[in-house]
Amino acid sequence: MTVGFVAAHYPQPAHFDEFVARVHQVADVLRSTPGCLSAECWVTADRDAVVSIAQWESDEAFVASFAAVRDADVDVVFDERERRPRHIFKLAPG
Repeated sequence: MTVGFVAAHYPQPAHFDEFVARVHQVADVLRSTPGCLSAECWVTADRDAVVSIAQWESDEAFVASFAAVRDADVDVVFDERERRPRHIFKLAPG
């Protein structure tokens, strides 16, 4: 069964471009892992949020992809560069 993932991030305006670059780095790592079908970075038109969207062929591939992100030492830390908590959704087909 495929697995989806959507995360909305709310960077401080001064860190917006940096955050977009961080999400692209994560997406690059995710796409490099077996079973990842897609990983993209989107931004809202008003530059309020950065949205990451990804899909995997299985839950095992999903877990392995995030282990690869952790092992790649990509910056995924939530800190003062974000002005409010992230909204993260793991999705299953409807």
